[in-house]
Amino acid sequence: MTSTLTPVRKRSALTKGQLPKFAPYVVLALALVVGAAILAVIGFNAFGWGIVSAILFTAGLVGWSAAVEGARRAKDKLATCLVVGSFLVALLPLISVIWTVLVNGLPGLLDPGFLTTSMNGVTGAFDNKSTEEGAPVVGGIYHALLGTIQITLLATVISVPVGLLTAVYLVEYGEDRPLARAITFFVDVMTGIPSIVAGLFAAAFFFAVVGPGTKTGAVAAVALSVLMIPVVVRSSEEMLKIVPNELREAAYALGVRKWRTILKVVIPTAISGIASGVTLAIARVIGETAPILVTAGFATNINTNVFSGWMASLPTFIYTQILNPTSPSNPDPSSQRAWGAALVLIILVMLLNLGARLIARIFAPKTGR
Repeated sequence: MTSTLTPVRKRSALTKGQLPKFAPYVVLALALVVGAAILAVIGFNAFGWGIVSAILFTAGLVGWSAAVEGARRAKDKLATCLVVGSFLVALLPLISVIWTVLVNGLPGLLDPGFLTTSMNGVTGAFDNKSTEEGAPVVGGIYHALLGTIQITLLATVISVPVGLLTAVYLVEYGEDRPLARAITFFVDVMTGIPSIVAGLFAAAFFFAVVGPGTKTGAVAAVALSVLMIPVVVRSSEEMLKIVPNELREAAYALGVRKWRTILKVVIPTAISGIASGVTLAIARVIGETAPILVTAGFATNINTNVFSGWMASLPTFIYTQILNPTSPSNPDPSSQRAWGAALVLIILVMLLNLGARLIARIFAPKTGR
């Protein structure tokens, strides 16, 4: 008769000397409590609490790891804490901006008529009455919103064909020729050009061609296109470069001409990245203020003709409402309108970025068996 002995379960060598899974949460809870206690003594504030707690958390987790797991894994946890901490620090300004604009902009956005009325006929008397008697804030951003859409749309119509054709030449026909190298150099220079310089260029050009004092939405669109074209060229060029050469060679083998291969094979393959780059270029220029002030001026009335008359935009509306309140003695209504317009502008930029991702997903080449 043989007896069966129950084997003793031993701890695996792979799991020996490791911190428990709940260790980060325990250290974080202690760091928050100790950090709050320290800040209560020297003067509590949320930002200081976060900084002190982060330092205590890093020191506690790394020290515990060094005592249990050894120096090698402690260094790894230190690097992880530094990377995550850097990410959170980089995220703080974005969260702060969004929170500030939401808190200050929602009251203006919720005002009746804010999105459907203009500032035409609105004087300081209305703002005085709103501040002193509690009357609703009069005036809205309809004229500025309409101007922003018209100017940006015309700038897109100008920039996309020029930028896309330039990228096609650089990738498909340039072949490191002197002209291609020169275009690449000037595109790189234009990428870093200050926006006010683009506005001055467009204003000077139209002053020379049309006449002094020419300020219209079309002039502003030309100024914005100077800023958009380099972005479109660079993004389109990179997307065209990643199209496999095998696709081009297959088309050439079938006797398809080069221009038709580009039009029917290369561009459709890269269209998702091109569309995404164009959308991001629009988001980059939609908030520009300096070139619009120089080229389109500022208006309080609704202007639907982009080729005639001064035209307002959301950035210039925000600028003028803060710099020159409608009622200098009661600037709160103007500040409320400016914050509301800033919130609308941020929403537009966010929608454009989401649209870029959606377009990239829709037009991405379908993969499968």
